Amino acid sequence: MHGDPRRVKERLMRRVARLAAGFVFAAALPVAAQDAYPTRAIRLIVPFTTGGGSDLVARSIGQKLSESWKQPVVIDNRTGGNTVIGAELTARAAPDGHTLMLTVHTTLVVNPALYPKLPYDPVRDFTPITLTHSNPMVIAANPRAQAKNLAELLAQAKTAPGTMFYAHGAMPAQIAGEVLQVAAGIRLTGVPYKGSASALTDVVGGTVPLIIDSIQSSLPFIRNGQLRAIAVTGAQRAAVLPQVPTVAEAGLPGYDVAVWSAIVAPAGLPRDLQMRLSVELARIVQLPEMRERFSGTGANLIGSSPEELARVIREDLVKYAQIIKSAGIRVE
Repeated sequence: MHGDPRRVKERLMRRVARLAAGFVFAAALPVAAQDAYPTRAIRLIVPFTTGGGSDLVARSIGQKLSESWKQPVVIDNRTGGNTVIGAELTARAAPDGHTLMLTVHTTLVVNPALYPKLPYDPVRDFTPITLTHSNPMVIAANPRAQAKNLAELLAQAKTAPGTMFYAHGAMPAQIAGEVLQVAAGIRLTGVPYKGSASALTDVVGGTVPLIIDSIQSSLPFIRNGQLRAIAVTGAQRAAVLPQVPTVAEAGLPGYDVAVWSAIVAPAGLPRDLQMRLSVELARIVQLPEMRERFSGTGANLIGSSPEELARVIREDLVKYAQIIKSAGIRVE
């Protein structure tokens, strides 16, 4: 630069001022964007049919989120492909916080072990937000069955390997049965059904002595005495069956097989939006009225940090891959 030193200094000062103003403006953009979010309706994808357990939880959460943030929350039920269709749609959405998915562990940790090729990666393609709830299952018996508790069931199974039959109407129940066999060193024979209704009918009728099933489906039969609850499969007792021990309490420490649900967003969601969503959704999940609403379903409401959800996904990817491979479970 040439010329009068004072003019040179003035030009430099003006340039520095312009640069500084630019930096201040740029730095303010993320804050402004965060303050404005959400700017339109939030789409909450649910890869299950309307009226199911996950759909009801999603609608309850969506209602509270809409009330809090003054924007509509639209529940988008995208069924099919064992949750793959909804997951792929979520993975391809813009990571701006306006598309979320509430799904179960099947999507994120079971499907990767079942399908050699998926249109999404459970870690790379999603931003973890929060664990919403878990649903332990129940091991129940026909009242006329010989086993009155888990210790008797295991003893009977060891005496005659492979001769004890149990019904299961969904893959999570089959997985729970496989883990039980490995943990106890026994051999059971699983009887697959297309759903809980037909499985429950046969166990209540005495065709099959045992069932592993969701608490919600089995609870009416347990309460009216048509089934005897032996143990629940989660790490904690179910509030609706407080007198029924967990499998771990009944003799197999460390046993914990439950269906967990979570909310995720597309990969690339900015950290500030991730945390804002996580804090708000965890608050909603832990509301007393939410606990009251789902107290009769057997669900344990959680509301975790993104880091906790990420840890669960990583650990369960390994856990379920090993279970499914060793048991030879395949998609039918």
